[in-house]
Amino acid sequence: MLKINLKSTSFIDTKADIGIVFVVNKNFKHTWIESKIFKEFGYEGEGIFFDQRNKIIYVGINAFEIDLFREASMQAVRYIKKMPFKSIKIGIYGNEEMMQAIFLGMLLGMYDFSEYKSKKNTPFLKEIFVAKENFDKTPIKNLQATLDKAVILSESIMLVRDIINTPPQEATPLFLADIAKKIAKENKLQCQIGDEKFLKKEKMEAFLAVNRASCFPPRLIHLTYKPKKSKARVVLVGKGLTYDSGGLSLKPADFMVTMKADKSGGCAVLGIINVLAKIGVNVEVHAIVGATENMIGGNAYKPDDVLFAREGKTIEIRNTDAEGRLVLADCLSYAQDLKPDYLIDFATLTGACVLGLGEFTSGIMGYNEELKARFEKLALKSGELMATLPFNRHLGKLIESKIADVCNVASSRYGGAITAGMFLGQFIRDIYKDKWLHIDIAGPAFVEKEWDINTAGASGAGLRACVEFILDVEARG
Repeated sequence: MLKINLKSTSFIDTKADIGIVFVVNKNFKHTWIESKIFKEFGYEGEGIFFDQRNKIIYVGINAFEIDLFREASMQAVRYIKKMPFKSIKIGIYGNEEMMQAIFLGMLLGMYDFSEYKSKKNTPFLKEIFVAKENFDKTPIKNLQATLDKAVILSESIMLVRDIINTPPQEATPLFLADIAKKIAKENKLQCQIGDEKFLKKEKMEAFLAVNRASCFPPRLIHLTYKPKKSKARVVLVGKGLTYDSGGLSLKPADFMVTMKADKSGGCAVLGIINVLAKIGVNVEVHAIVGATENMIGGNAYKPDDVLFAREGKTIEIRNTDAEGRLVLADCLSYAQDLKPDYLIDFATLTGACVLGLGEFTSGIMGYNEELKARFEKLALKSGELMATLPFNRHLGKLIESKIADVCNVASSRYGGAITAGMFLGQFIRDIYKDKWLHIDIAGPAFVEKEWDINTAGASGAGLRACVEFILDVEARG
């Protein structure tokens, strides 16, 4: 793990192997060391420029914006870590929020998933020194607390990424349960792992049907964080499909690749509770994960089956590849028994959400417009891209069934992300409809190219946004 040290010195007086200076909107105000070198090499403040004589990396940023600084910080570290330098120095920019973004970007810049590579590239870079004397002499209060939060966030994001990136032959429901136990032990959380007998006792027949053809048993994971003085109770539910073949409605071969990431929602809620427990937030938090596989076999559940969900409703199956919503339906039913003030689920639920919003944006759905807008605002503040999608009564008609209470897929291919969200809404009790949010993270959860502060593969989508939301819940009291 990269170590960041705060130094009570100026940037020039701070000793390190190499320095980083951000050039904002082509303004070279703080690049006093040797400005003529820019003309010699034609650097005009765009991209990354390495002044080898003075050992300074200049990183161009288009505007003084937090998201841009976060991304540029990651790019700078990824550029430097390929070189034989052990330490970096940077100055102070902006306020606490800006510095948290810079810290987070730098820490996540070190992330690589090389667990299964025989040849591992171990970077030389070990330390970053932060010169606390600002360029414009403006002091930042609570810089250590800002750094501490960034470290906690980065460690949990990297943990979530590691779990998601782990191949399905290893990352089974039992594997997720073991990870949950470790998180619980480290943070002194309550931990309940429900097996098949537990699921049967709870009448989670939809959940059990999805698992039926898997050789790995299902697990319902329930972690609980209870502070001494709680201001609210938040229950998080995550889709934990450790692999999704599509079941008897088998996916094409190309679409099966990356389905190890179908557990991203479940991994996110484990990471979220890990962060909040370490921060010590004064909010009671429950993390519930429905962990299973969706496989094929003689005993697999079938199109035309009718399943009995825990909430007492029947579900007509027309496509076994719409399985995540079946697991979530039972987990959301279980979650409502905990009487939450806020109920939020995270799932890589639909390809339709990716078609609608693109690879980099999650969809926010629910019945409470004010709550959706609030979550979106806080998500954007955290650096995650999210947008609200509207429910409407006409789309709701598309999941009506002639033989059961509801159908697991819509009768139209259009609006699939929304109809999937409205399917989940069928299992939300009236008393909790205004307290529930559904977050479809299918787009950003796993992208096979580097973007923003994410390396190729798992991103940890949902974690930063939900942490920001729960901190806001705490602040509101």
